[in-house]
Amino acid sequence: MVEGMRVKEAPQLFDRLEAQASDSLLALIAMAKADPRPEKIDVGVGVYRDAAGGTPILRAVKAAEQILVESQETKTYLGSQGDVRFVELMKEMVFGTDAVDDRIVGLQTPGGCGALRLGADLIEKADEDARIFVGQPTWPNHAPLIGCAGVEMVDYCYYDKATTRICFDQMMEALQEARAGELVLLHGCCHNPTGADLNIEQWREVAELVSNRGLVPFVDLAYQGLGRGLEEDAAGTRLVVEAAEQALVAHSCDKNFGVYRERTGSLFVKASSRDSAEKVLANLLQLSRTMWSMPPDHGASVARIVLDDPELRADWHSEVQEMCGRIRSLRERLAAVDPRLAYVADQNGMFSMLPLSKEQVVSLRESHGIYMADSGRFNVVGLSDESVDGFARAVLEVMDG
Repeated sequence: MVEGMRVKEAPQLFDRLEAQASDSLLALIAMAKADPRPEKIDVGVGVYRDAAGGTPILRAVKAAEQILVESQETKTYLGSQGDVRFVELMKEMVFGTDAVDDRIVGLQTPGGCGALRLGADLIEKADEDARIFVGQPTWPNHAPLIGCAGVEMVDYCYYDKATTRICFDQMMEALQEARAGELVLLHGCCHNPTGADLNIEQWREVAELVSNRGLVPFVDLAYQGLGRGLEEDAAGTRLVVEAAEQALVAHSCDKNFGVYRERTGSLFVKASSRDSAEKVLANLLQLSRTMWSMPPDHGASVARIVLDDPELRADWHSEVQEMCGRIRSLRERLAAVDPRLAYVADQNGMFSMLPLSKEQVVSLRESHGIYMADSGRFNVVGLSDESVDGFARAVLEVMDG
């Protein structure tokens, strides 16, 4: 400071920041960890757990990591598109035979969250007045990831928690109000937070509406393989993308490869022509450069090795089927306890939503050490084999009042 000069009295830089409410899920995780009760049950955090309550590393992933350690010769940059072979393999997994369509371009992202945010930024760059129709309830992070990019979100009713049913007629009525070129956010499978997926006939109706009205589907496909199987879980996505002239798909490997902390995802965009697709990819690379520059490599390399090795790929398929089977088995066990839980067996994936009030959820937490989101969303496969019956009894107790 120059001698004699006085600093003007002003708020310090970070004093200008406003206080922020803590993330509800992170707060829930912290509460569960702090609870000393040995019988506590955490069905809030969205990770797969085995019969004993652990989250193991898949055999195929462990084997691929060993291959990577022995074969990797450098840690130099890969470039903004990430692992190109990984992207090719993910494109095949998502789109099947349509993966050869040169109007579909993609790149690696830091998890499904990175894919969603990058897609939202691309939308905003293409049209600052863009709107996206979002069924409610939806994954709580959809609003900040997409809305933060400046894309207007239009809510409509997707699921009625009280009746445990999809509001399909209301959904279709709402989408009839969307104008050509506007977007619709769709959960590809294993709907988070409800577990209530569209059936294949409903997907066909949505695809027809998308085609007739010129809408742009933005599909979040975060749980492929954990609902009915890898191919079955991609069927709805493939229908709407094929029907649409333009589309986006955010894909994640975090769950089906069990590489949660590696943040392994991809974003695919279908354009109206090959020339347009090349412009899309150029814009995606420019946008990603401003956010993460280049995506993390480890998880993508592991997935690539698994899928490129016939034996590892077969073992991974088997492990995904085991995870899918365990989820379905837990759903059937819960459904068999009481008719009020029967709907759980008809749903898919890791999550379902109990018809509970916030007060009932708090009661479960305080009286039984059961931790779930205030909405009643719970991770079905967060239950160990030993905790299923106790969980069901406690839920029914608070339902009975």
